[in-house]
Amino acid sequence: MHNHKIFIFILIAILTGCSVTEHPGEERLTSLVNPFMGTEGPGNTYPGATVPFGMVQLSPDIGYSGWDRIAGYYWPDSIITGFSHLHLSGTGAGDLYDILLAPVNSKATKTTPENGNRPYSLFSHDNEHAEPGYYQVFLQDYGINAELTATQRTGIHRYTFPEDDNSGFIIDLGYALNWDRPVETFIRIENERTISGYRYSSGWAADQRVYFVAEFSKPAKHIKLFLNNELVDTNDVKGVNTKVDLRFATTSGEQVVVKVGISSANIEGAAAAIRKEAAGWDFDAIRKDASDAWENELSKIRVKSDNEVWKRTFYTTLYQSMLAPTLYSDANGNYKGADGNYHSADGYDKYDTFSLWDTFRAAHPLYTIMDPHRVPHMVKSMMSHYRETGLLPVWSMQGNETDMMIGYHAVPVIVDAWFKGLLEGFDTEELFAALKSNAMSDGHGIKEYRELGYVPLSFDHENWSVSKTVEYAYNDWCIAIMAKELGKTDDFNYFMKRAENWKNHFDDETGFLRPKYANGSFLEDFVARDYTDHYCESNAWHYFWFVPQHIEALRDKLGRDRFSARLDSMFSYDPYPEDDLPIFSTGMIGQYVHGNEPSHHVAYLYLHTGEAWKAQEKIREILTTMYAPEPYGHCGNEDCGQMSAWYVFSSLGIYPVNPATGVYLIGSPLWEEAVISVGDNKQFAVMAPGITKEKKYVRKVTLNGRALTNPWITHPDIMNGGILEFEMSETPDKSLWTDVTKVPYMQLIPFSAKNRQVACCSAPHR
Repeated sequence: MHNHKIFIFILIAILTGCSVTEHPGEERLTSLVNPFMGTEGPGNTYPGATVPFGMVQLSPDIGYSGWDRIAGYYWPDSIITGFSHLHLSGTGAGDLYDILLAPVNSKATKTTPENGNRPYSLFSHDNEHAEPGYYQVFLQDYGINAELTATQRTGIHRYTFPEDDNSGFIIDLGYALNWDRPVETFIRIENERTISGYRYSSGWAADQRVYFVAEFSKPAKHIKLFLNNELVDTNDVKGVNTKVDLRFATTSGEQVVVKVGISSANIEGAAAAIRKEAAGWDFDAIRKDASDAWENELSKIRVKSDNEVWKRTFYTTLYQSMLAPTLYSDANGNYKGADGNYHSADGYDKYDTFSLWDTFRAAHPLYTIMDPHRVPHMVKSMMSHYRETGLLPVWSMQGNETDMMIGYHAVPVIVDAWFKGLLEGFDTEELFAALKSNAMSDGHGIKEYRELGYVPLSFDHENWSVSKTVEYAYNDWCIAIMAKELGKTDDFNYFMKRAENWKNHFDDETGFLRPKYANGSFLEDFVARDYTDHYCESNAWHYFWFVPQHIEALRDKLGRDRFSARLDSMFSYDPYPEDDLPIFSTGMIGQYVHGNEPSHHVAYLYLHTGEAWKAQEKIREILTTMYAPEPYGHCGNEDCGQMSAWYVFSSLGIYPVNPATGVYLIGSPLWEEAVISVGDNKQFAVMAPGITKEKKYVRKVTLNGRALTNPWITHPDIMNGGILEFEMSETPDKSLWTDVTKVPYMQLIPFSAKNRQVACCSAPHR
């Protein structure tokens, strides 16, 4: 066997419960991360400084609006307007950009209408650097070097100035991009070193409130306040468009540090962030702490490969999988709630930025492995949203429900965490009531869905009727399996029946899930490849496959041979030249669209046709052609970690096709060795000795020395520690896992009560 010594060492460590620790001289994993991945093309990521799941995302802002600049930054641009403290990672909606701080001096004379006539500087990528927890850029018009780092709730800036009698900073609360707009801002001059205030804004999230305190290592000689760009002679100012301009003289090479604490509740919480997390002025020490926080997270999975591009892609996607959800409770535990009131997160950390339509698929299952201690906090955060609004979040951010996208996908996240034993001590009755809340509400077509068994079509913009039906049906299945485990027979029967509602859209004539009128008749002139408002950011090809709770039933409705042929066509039926493809149709292989989430599980469905080799072929193609550790490195919106989580899982050779079951289907791994630290001094090793680019087919898989007779493993298999070993080949083994007359795992309740403790970790912590 290849590299026996390492294999034996890992095996002994696993069997004895010893941890595999980092050795002196080993490569620092943060050096493999490229935060610029996705800053060009459709990725919509930001390159700035943050810590894992941190509240602050301190990043450069070009200052221009537009789809390409939704994260505030776009690699092809050449100017920087300033650095704001909140950003979204990889979304399709432009919001945040709060508390813009811009360093300036007497050379800050260039302005442009595109950024609201604010000063800007040119910059070059040759004088720019980013790594986890740190960003640096030289503002060449000003001669100022900017460096950024962060704690959980503070942004830390260090600026190296040239000699100038008019150096300083502008904090601009009227600055806004894309959907964002200020509705009320306030600035107070506390003293020559401290500014405080708030910015209330509306955009994608309707009621955002960010309080801040900014402390400066150098006192200002002159401080001016502005309202609507007019100078005001007061110590504080309130209005829609306010800013403060602080100036002082600097010598050549003089460094000035700025600390900005934030809170969504009050100025006291923002001040507490600085006091508790960044009391001193040692920028390098804070930068090291941020880097170490990332190193600790990244080192939970250590991969071995001679392919540096694959390794850099892996650790960059692992990094980007942890940019959201984001911490939301302030340093005193307070936050602005979804009901518009202020609350305290007692005994837990409140999180928000729940992009659940995206992240329920793979990102949240990844957190149950990578960060099980954090999962209860995330679920408690969802439950606080439920208590404040009566519903679980759909797509929440900054203490708001945005109602973006569809489904009630907090349900699979909570059900998955509960079955994995991560919610010990939760009130089960309240949890179950929360799971039912959205399903029994009346908005978003759910009332009609309950009454008719499907969402009827309309020609309203984003009606998305078919997509809503199938996603509601999957969520209902998740409610049903928890109801069964809780002994709630009536609820189990009711929601399990609703879980079959996808069948009401199945059209025997076309073999697709077809839009349907309220009278029960199908839409006329149906063309499956057309992008219409009946499918959410997709077409009938994409949403045909979203029945993860009943894959066998879907296969049987179409017929196994036709199902297999449909999968083949999914990856080979290219759009017509005249087809009007929407902006989110990126990363295409035939009709398959890896740049958008509804397709993410489809390649794995070949495991239901007895053609595992085809799954392996397509998965390897996606892994090696749709990702790269470079600015144009994502084939679609990164979407708050989902695009990255797909890569992390799939490169390890597994993927949660039904993300509420704790079952991971087998694909095609990239790593000669990958060791996952799963807590309690246990490791789970994935090994593929002799793996190469050409060896993409699986000949045999063993789990702890026993050959897998089915193409999946379970969550306890991982969390108990062990070895998953692949024998790879350059040629397909078409005899592997061909017996798919019944694939029973989709019918199983994931884990019994006695097994839930397997994945249980320590109680939620502060």
